[in-house]
Amino acid sequence: MILVSSLMFIQCTSDPIEGPQGLAGIDGVDGVDGVDGVDGVDGTASCVACHSESHRAPIEESYAKSGHAAGSAVAYAGGRDSCSRCHSNEGYINFITGKPAVAIANPTAVSCTTCHSKHSTFDFENDGHDYALRNMAAVTLDLTDNTVIDYGSTSNNCVSCHQPRSMAPVDDGTGMYLQTNSRFYPHYGGQSTMLEGIQGSFIAGGSTDYPGAGTAGHRKGASCTICHMGSSSDGESGMHTFKASFSSPACLTCHTTVPTEVAGLAADMTALYDKLLALGLIDAAGNTLVQTEKVPFKTIQALWNYKTVEEDHSHGVHNPKYAKALVKNALEAVQ
Repeated sequence: MILVSSLMFIQCTSDPIEGPQGLAGIDGVDGVDGVDGVDGVDGTASCVACHSESHRAPIEESYAKSGHAAGSAVAYAGGRDSCSRCHSNEGYINFITGKPAVAIANPTAVSCTTCHSKHSTFDFENDGHDYALRNMAAVTLDLTDNTVIDYGSTSNNCVSCHQPRSMAPVDDGTGMYLQTNSRFYPHYGGQSTMLEGIQGSFIAGGSTDYPGAGTAGHRKGASCTICHMGSSSDGESGMHTFKASFSSPACLTCHTTVPTEVAGLAADMTALYDKLLALGLIDAAGNTLVQTEKVPFKTIQALWNYKTVEEDHSHGVHNPKYAKALVKNALEAVQ
């Protein structure tokens, strides 16, 4: 009896005896043959083109020389709910992804992941290369008139921050104006509106014509990325330094000698500064001063235009004719 039980136990715990093989299935459809003598393309070739150490290293080296990487404004503005959207990595990501503005406890400087996230498509051949930028769409400026700027390219990501925060002053019909704001200027990032030729205060009766919006050569034939991220031979400009490379092919296509400032503009800016200082509209450092009495509106327009050109930081190069018109007519208004 014991022997029989043991045999039954062995039979139950052993592997089953394999049965006969079933009928063979139908063959699948053959794949397409490759071109004779030509190797196929590695499926990750387009990825490795950018996601490799040899590609990243020069970018990281140039970025380390940029103002963005320096993060000079992070300490005082990177954590403020109203400022963080452009002055810290965390704030910009909140803004561009549609999250509400909040105070950032430990803000960090703008970095790779601030501007780059993930590709919207991997069909680069048909859809183009989006560089995984967080924004390439047209930008509605943070102004009450809902102005839209669209470069139709990667430069739209720049416009997200490089725009003014205040609009040009408006005459209430009296021809006089009480200036009560110590921050009476477009803010430090008005490069996009300068390039576009908008948001200056057009002074009636000036001797210099204001060019139309969007007509500047650098607006029609270039862009933020073409001028500021082009190739460079000195290693100190272009690429991810974001410093204009005046020796790049992009500049030399149009310029034999590339101007780094607009002729005569610096002298006019100095003369305008002297007038505004004498009128008590700015202090010696160029900061705007709050007024206790109304002053002629044209004088206020002159102040706005001075600050517009000054804080663009391109010395008029972004839009030479527009910058000269703003300053020339402002100087005439305060003579």
